[in-house]
Amino acid sequence: MLVGRPDLDLENPATLAPVLKSVAPDMVINAAAHTGVDQQENESERAFRINAEAPAELARLTRLAGIPIVQVSTDYVFDGRSNRPYAETDGANPQTVYGRSKLVGEEAVRAGNPDHLVVRTAWVVSRHGRNFVKTMLSLAAARERIQVVADQFGNPTCADDLADGLLAAAGVWPSQKGFPQGLYHLAGQGRASWFELASHVLAASALRGGPSAVVEPVSGEQWPTKAVRPANSELNSDAFQRDFGFRAGDWRERVEALVKTLVQQS
Repeated sequence: MLVGRPDLDLENPATLAPVLKSVAPDMVINAAAHTGVDQQENESERAFRINAEAPAELARLTRLAGIPIVQVSTDYVFDGRSNRPYAETDGANPQTVYGRSKLVGEEAVRAGNPDHLVVRTAWVVSRHGRNFVKTMLSLAAARERIQVVADQFGNPTCADDLADGLLAAAGVWPSQKGFPQGLYHLAGQGRASWFELASHVLAASALRGGPSAVVEPVSGEQWPTKAVRPANSELNSDAFQRDFGFRAGDWRERVEALVKTLVQQS
């Protein structure tokens, strides 16, 4: 069964209970969010409604139904000042409306349903929807040169890997009668800057006859945004591999495969 707006609308918590009753799921995985990071700086109420209040209601409803809930969260709960990849035990210190709303959503899920799993991820790319890889290909089709920030780092993560990881975690739940711990990180293998990611995307595209452009590195100060981006978004995913037997793929390999698919589709 596929359910979307207006029947299921995270901005309207009253729509959640009827859908859960009709679908009767064994588990709820909430991967939805308001992810317009800059936009949210001007509409914090909407951000908290979708990213915090809706997960709180889902946690309450799933607890009443006696089923687990999985909440997908973000690297933006951190301030980006660490000199190493963030572990689950590191304290959160969000610097944006998006990060704060997602952290409140995490806390609401933990408080609302003891049978929960919170999975933080970062820099998700996919053949679907809007994301960095598709943006770079689109810009390269229209420009000869593209400036990209080179002093912000993270783990590019393929959406397919994230989905497979969540399914791996869901598969462990029945035998464990719960999740080994309530909070995990799951992101792609390897560290990259936005500049390195963009360069890799366009090099892979050029090899396949797709759009290409010269990528020029700039600093975050040269490319100001309304919402502050973390300088370091790296996440340590060792605990997820330990407990669920799954690790996301190397970002370079995943991005090359993604670009191949996108170029072939164009």
